Parts: sequence; C-alpha cells; structure tokens
Amino acid sequence: MRTTELRGPYTLDNETINAVVTRISPGYYWLSHAPEGERFEIDRNGRSDSNVNRRLHEHVGDYDQFTFSYATSPKEAYEKECEHFHKYRPPDCDYHPDSPDGEDLPCPYCGKSK
Repeated sequence: MRTTELRGPYTLDNETINAVVTRISPGYYWLSHAPEGERFEIDRNGRSDSNVNRRLHEHVGDYDQFTFSYATSPKEAYEKECEHFHKYRPPDCDYHPDSPDGEDLPCPYCGKSK
C-alpha cells in the first residue's frame, strides 16, 4: 500500500473513530495536534497489530485529528509504521517502532530489529 491510501483526516474522538474505523483489523495511522480545518501535520505515527480502532481510542484527548489504513497483517502494519517513521520523522515519536509481539522482524529501512 502507498501512504496516499490513508483515509482521513478525521476528528479524533470516540464517536468518529467508531463511525469510520469499523473493522477489527491490524492497521496504521497518523495523528495530528492540528485542529479540524487547519493543515494536518504528522505529529505521531503508529500501528495496531490486531485492532486499529481500539488503538486509536487510546489517543483521544492527546491529538485532534487522525488518518488511518487497515493492514492485511501485523507485518504489513509494522512495515508501514517503519516507513512513516523514517520518511516523516514525527516529532512525538521518540523511538523506533518495535516489531510485532512474538516476531523479530528487521526494519525494512534501517535493519533494526527488536
């Protein structure tokens, strides 16, 4: 998948997440402190290996907007999180993404593994 396939941006609140992230699925996302109507800046990126809806709820109140995409597997979600981490260097991401639980996948961009 290409980064242009992310859906959004949407307001990051519980109702909107439930309305637009309707599948229980791995996925990846971007978060922004920019209020609705302002230019979306990538302040954080992340992923969920099993339920991107649930993971986004954990960020409600900390960010204003989100974009997301479903992934076909935890591996794909991890690889997209790594891609976005290296490409955009989001200011709220202090460390390199870890590979999915139980996996020791190297980063496809820098080779780092757990």
